[in-house]
Amino acid sequence: MHGTEKPGKVQVYTGDGKGKTTSALGAGLRAAGHGFKVLMICFMKAKVADRDGGTEVNYGEFGIIDHVPNFEIVPVGRLDWVDKANPDPIDVKLAQDGLEMALEALRKHSCDVLILDEINVAVEWNLISLDDQLNLINVKPPDVEIIMTGRYARSEIIEAADLVTEMREIKHYFASKKLQARKGFEF
Repeated sequence: MHGTEKPGKVQVYTGDGKGKTTSALGAGLRAAGHGFKVLMICFMKAKVADRDGGTEVNYGEFGIIDHVPNFEIVPVGRLDWVDKANPDPIDVKLAQDGLEMALEALRKHSCDVLILDEINVAVEWNLISLDDQLNLINVKPPDVEIIMTGRYARSEIIEAADLVTEMREIKHYFASKKLQARKGFEF
């Protein structure tokens, strides 16, 4: 076991605090550094964003990941925010595309680590079903690690997981300093 156990667990990073995606990226980077093939599917996130009158890379990880061997990130969201109360059909389709991509990766065993970023939010906002999320856990090969992130992890997912970390906000500069999202830290 000491450092030689293969992937195969289910990890969940949830809660209302900062750091869920960041933790998943760190775990993926560490795995890639040991030669594991990592696929990260980002639900509800677009590769580019409109900021300051122009278009730029939306999240820093999208801009650097091509330089990291064994680590691929695929965003399956669009520029607009998803309306939780009334998701646009395109948001549902994109999430379903991400779900199918994840199932295909598991069926073909094309990665050692599958990160499903914001999948808990996609379930909470009815873009994919809880049954579909649970099915990903049930069909995964025994030596593939799955990492699921996002607020709102359902109790069924928490029960099915091997590791669950809840990020809890104690203090955040958004509220205490009235700061906006900062490039390089929140995106």
